[in-house]
Amino acid sequence: MDAKERFLKYVSFGTNSDEESDSCPSTPSQLELGGFIADELRAIGLRSVRLDGDGYVYGFLPGAGKLAGAPAVGFISHMDTSPSSPGDGIRPSEITYEGGDILLADGRTSITAEDFPELAGLVGERLIVTDGRTLLGSDDKAGIAEIVTACELLTRVTDRRPVAVAFTPDEEIGRGADRFDVRGFGADEAYTVDGGAIGEIEYENFNAAGFSLSVTGTNIHPGYAKGLMKNAVLMANEFLSMLPPAERPEHTEGREGFYHITSISGDESSCTVKGIIRDHDRAGFEARKKTVEGVCRYLDGKYGAGRFDLTLTDSYFNMKEMILPRMHLIRDAEAAFEKEGVTPVIKPVRGGTDGARLSFMGLPCPNLSAGGLGFHSRREFIPVSSLGRMTNVIVNIATAAPSGD
Repeated sequence: MDAKERFLKYVSFGTNSDEESDSCPSTPSQLELGGFIADELRAIGLRSVRLDGDGYVYGFLPGAGKLAGAPAVGFISHMDTSPSSPGDGIRPSEITYEGGDILLADGRTSITAEDFPELAGLVGERLIVTDGRTLLGSDDKAGIAEIVTACELLTRVTDRRPVAVAFTPDEEIGRGADRFDVRGFGADEAYTVDGGAIGEIEYENFNAAGFSLSVTGTNIHPGYAKGLMKNAVLMANEFLSMLPPAERPEHTEGREGFYHITSISGDESSCTVKGIIRDHDRAGFEARKKTVEGVCRYLDGKYGAGRFDLTLTDSYFNMKEMILPRMHLIRDAEAAFEKEGVTPVIKPVRGGTDGARLSFMGLPCPNLSAGGLGFHSRREFIPVSSLGRMTNVIVNIATAAPSGD
């Protein structure tokens, strides 16, 4: 079975994760897909295959030939899809792209050349698209299909490194690394296969924190409020106005950090503001946290102690500091892409990955492309050729001696 066939099978499982669920995995469909993948790994010859009680799938392929004693390399993808778009009843179709915009089967949704400039290089290519009602699931079922297909191909080669694989639940809701068995995984370094367009290599991501601010006001009948009312909504708005307006997501790119308000709710008596802080630079990240804390201290002094109650929590950190001592991982990935005729593109992630958290759990883990575009949306698509080429890239990594640092 090739990667395209596997991918089409995997997307038949609707596996949106659910942030409101306390279970692991957060949705039972992920367990169903995990069981299917585990059976498949056993059938193609992997050893120590297991689906644990938390929905994580693990497998191991021993090394062979001249590379049997080389350090094991790992490959990881996630089974859930984003809850931001419908993920049940996916109806993929394969088309030949002839240029211009692509009107999907629902007759309303279009993949436009303006929004996806990558289409200019895909004329004549076969693309897998949705019907416009759901997302596609190439984030990250493409990665799973590529890894499993690569493992099947590796069972037939003479020389290969030992390979450990894992497929995780709930990455899309930030829990994918929570219960990952680093010690039992079987490799000391790995790649997540969870990026976008073919050729991408990512080993820088945001440092990330979230905050929740509770603002307590004093509500008085508005007819008698002079000198007495302290309107929590307006106090919260004053907090928002003191954050740098040019440092919002809609005004930033590349390695530029930001403050982002995700929700605000309340009334004159109390108001809650939630947001996130992001920055690639660790010093800049710490400075941003201090800015938020400083604004709250100032306003607390202005309106009265205890009226601005801030909870600020770190989420994850930039994996770059964990990858820099192991840059052979990046060199080896670049060589694997070049062998496949793909120009590698190193770019920072304006987000986070399981690999970022795993890198700080003792498993250095840069991110490689899975090949899809338009993730999390009804306009998601993937070139068929990317599925095959990324499979070959994984094989190339596993059949070459690690370069070392």
